[in-house]
Amino acid sequence: MAQNLADTIRKNMVSAIAEFQMLEEGDRVLVAVSGGKDSTILLLQLEEIRKRAPFSFSLHPVLLDQAQPGFEPEAYRAWLAQRGLHLSIISQDTYSIVTDKTPPGKNYCGLCSRLRRGALYSHAHKQGYTKIALGHHRDDLNETLLLNMFFVGQLSSMPPKLLSDDGRNTVIRPMCTIPEQSLIRYAEELEVPVIPCNLCGSQPEQRRGEMKALLSELDERYPGLGASLLTAQRNLCPSQLMSQKYWNFGDLARAKRQI
Repeated sequence: MAQNLADTIRKNMVSAIAEFQMLEEGDRVLVAVSGGKDSTILLLQLEEIRKRAPFSFSLHPVLLDQAQPGFEPEAYRAWLAQRGLHLSIISQDTYSIVTDKTPPGKNYCGLCSRLRRGALYSHAHKQGYTKIALGHHRDDLNETLLLNMFFVGQLSSMPPKLLSDDGRNTVIRPMCTIPEQSLIRYAEELEVPVIPCNLCGSQPEQRRGEMKALLSELDERYPGLGASLLTAQRNLCPSQLMSQKYWNFGDLARAKRQI
């Protein structure tokens, strides 16, 4: 069972890596791990892909210690070491900033995510890593799509490959086509010693949680919905939307010729 899941996850990752040209010869990849199931599976399967790849690249798992109370990474580090993976831990006290700057009743995740991302981006640049691999999966992309549509008024999600705003880092998401349920089942087989988050895990009724619940409910009613939403992100039709930035409504004949 576990091996079948691992093979399926890896094959999907290989397809995504090829489709979006995520990796190339000589890449030094910072694999951002949190101690959770998603980033752990990302790391394990990237290592299997590396062993089989027709070109050479290296993996460098990095965990950010955000100075959260009760942060205990040693069991997780030892679990990875048993699998031949050396975990580097970098430290930056983002916990104090988040808890100090976030107004009462507001969600920590936005600020926490930005600070964590900034710390990892800076580390990757200083150490000369060519790519940063993140463990976002298909459900993360679909949830972000709905969040941006509902609350930002923007048709956008998490791209499989991204150049950071400052141009210093290239981010890749090799698990972007994999449903979370597959990762949950595989993590149960692996028995990962998960490091819990004491920030976002302590806050109920997050908007992302609401999107997750909504998509889960809809997927039960309409099987295959998650896959369809992901496919929709590949099939943008500017002529069927309202953006004058991407479609010339003043000269429809010219716009059509430029497709």
